[in-house]
Amino acid sequence: MSTSSTASVTAPPRNPAPRMTGRQKLVLVLLLGAQFMIAVDFSILNVALPTVGEGLGFPLGHLQWIATSFALAAAGFTLLFGRVADLVGRKRLFVGGMVVLGLSSALGGLATSPQVLLTARVLQGLATAAVTPAGLALLTTAFKEGPLRERALGLNGALMSAGFTAGAILGGLLTDLLSWRWAFFVNVPVAVLVVALAPSVISESRPAERPRLDLPGAAAVTGGLLLLVHGLTQAGESGWTTPTTLTALLAGAALLTAFWFIEKRAAAPLVPVHILRRRSVIWGNVTGLIAFVTETSLVFLLTLYLQEVLGYSPLATGLAFGVLGAGTVIGGLLGGRAVGRFGNRRTIVLGGVVQAAATLSLVALGTSGGWIALLLAATFVGGVGNMLMIVGFMVTATSGLPDTEQGLATGLATMTQQIGITLGIPVMSAVVTARTGAATGPGAVLSGVSAAVLVNAALVLAGALLAGAFLGRSGSRTSAR
Repeated sequence: MSTSSTASVTAPPRNPAPRMTGRQKLVLVLLLGAQFMIAVDFSILNVALPTVGEGLGFPLGHLQWIATSFALAAAGFTLLFGRVADLVGRKRLFVGGMVVLGLSSALGGLATSPQVLLTARVLQGLATAAVTPAGLALLTTAFKEGPLRERALGLNGALMSAGFTAGAILGGLLTDLLSWRWAFFVNVPVAVLVVALAPSVISESRPAERPRLDLPGAAAVTGGLLLLVHGLTQAGESGWTTPTTLTALLAGAALLTAFWFIEKRAAAPLVPVHILRRRSVIWGNVTGLIAFVTETSLVFLLTLYLQEVLGYSPLATGLAFGVLGAGTVIGGLLGGRAVGRFGNRRTIVLGGVVQAAATLSLVALGTSGGWIALLLAATFVGGVGNMLMIVGFMVTATSGLPDTEQGLATGLATMTQQIGITLGIPVMSAVVTARTGAATGPGAVLSGVSAAVLVNAALVLAGALLAGAFLGRSGSRTSAR
């Protein structure tokens, strides 16, 4: 026998890639289905807001509160509920949140007054604040750190991002074909199915010891986030220098600063300071914040372009974003593999550079309908890059922590996501307003959109490069840790 033959016989076999068990696949489908539904809720009413306002008698200037009431509750209470999930049990909070989400969706669909609708939206936001971090914690504890978790988080990121796009499309379809009320009712059967299956499919996950809840810290961070999100929303509506905006932003910043000092002295802190000092947690969440700020606000900017410059209908606008949704799904499918092969840091930088280049190309958009081809191509490529950043962010922000702190880590990551979604539109809206001033018409809108697109591209590139520089070795391949 030749030497090469001997070597081929005696060479040790390669380790096969780990595969999900049947139960893990069921858990994944159930949790991803719930997260997709949550993502749809963020955007499903956006294209239907004028119709909702006409149906319930909302004044035009108050329509934004249909979205803002949801965002305030979702962003303000996420960190608190992320910790509560660690204390009382993630499955228990997940199932309870889905029950509230189903009931509040039914209430919204049956609403006959603005007050009832806003109450339903607040309850939906609270349910989102409970379900999202609890679901992510159940996901990360169901899959050990490594390739399977990276794959699961990649799929989660893909469906979350696709959910925002699907929400816009679905909202337009339901409103045009049936009624805006079905934007609420569509959640009910999904919530019923998840609540029925979750107890037998998902295993409970919580720390062996349950410390007391840090009530002063919880009050400070929840109040600070509520004021911060409210201030950002007011900035988009009435400007950054109005007394209401400045008061809310300054009070929010003061409460969040107080939260830091409370946590340093608390016996059982809501967020242990050593976690906030971890480079992976800090820069992972910075990356996530920028990824969500830039992509969600880009959708807003391109909605202005499609409707105010090209004259598209809300339904046609939603359908145009289907290409972006396809890009995010592909990016999510590639994200886990990219992290496994190149590491978190390189995946974030690669995704950011791709997203920035695609976004920058949109500066060339003009007033003729032929520019739709550039928009579709750029949003597809940018969606892939954005999702690479988001998967890198989720893996980075939740890696290297024990299972007992996964609810906290995912709560921080979810809070980052929801603040990014809320922050992006006011910031880019302010750029558009500063550029256009009192001017109106398609040309003025295009000028403002182009300026904001340039800022958007610069922001995502700066964020990716900063994360690449400061993550350092902490952002290396998770499987090598």
